Amino acid sequence: MRIDILTLFPEMFTQVINSSIIKRAIEKEIVGVFIHDFREFANNKHKKVDDTPYGGGAGMVISVQPIIDCLKSIPNYEKAFKILTSASGVLLNQERAVRMSQLDHLIIICGHYEGIDERIVNYIDMQISIGDYILTGGEIPAMAIIDTVIRLIPNVISEDSIVEESFSENLLEYNQYTKPPVYDNYKVPDVLLSGNHEEIRKYRRASSLEKTYLYRPDLLTKANLTKEDLQIMQVIKKKKNN
Repeated sequence: MRIDILTLFPEMFTQVINSSIIKRAIEKEIVGVFIHDFREFANNKHKKVDDTPYGGGAGMVISVQPIIDCLKSIPNYEKAFKILTSASGVLLNQERAVRMSQLDHLIIICGHYEGIDERIVNYIDMQISIGDYILTGGEIPAMAIIDTVIRLIPNVISEDSIVEESFSENLLEYNQYTKPPVYDNYKVPDVLLSGNHEEIRKYRRASSLEKTYLYRPDLLTKANLTKEDLQIMQVIKKKKNN
């Protein structure tokens, strides 16, 4: 997979693409990440990329020209799936991340809070937001997108890890523990030390369902619950109401 990022602040991505899972994926040549400074494509001697808005108003608007000239410099950009990070976009979620991880080529244009000339929409496929709040620029959303997408690409991390993660079944991941078994009088649940794999499975499923019910009940409406799950949910709700 190839990922191209168009930004005014390429230095912000240095640590991200040279750390942890993303770095390993690049080293294994599973993914290539290329950062482009679209300021270099400004067609004026001062490399200015913004200007005052037509019709008046506060702030400055990013010009479409340097972005699109930068975009057109990317090999096979026409065939790529092109995203603009924007507060106006659809919310990034696991389902969209999974679909993006199956692409051959992804291009992300980092938006800015004062806005980009609206003609940018003629050159992109989707606008994506990471939440209903305002950020100074689209670099942090772009980082969130590449992090969640790259880890879903086959052979980047183990398939078992992906299956058990939060949101993989529209449920939050079960509670996890490691050594020591007792810390500051807080104990690891006995079932996890029992060696009984079936009981551990049941405990983890119940933990996942209870955590989702308490913190993200909205997800349960989309989860495909089994008969066993529904029985567990009855116990959870009864405990909560007592």
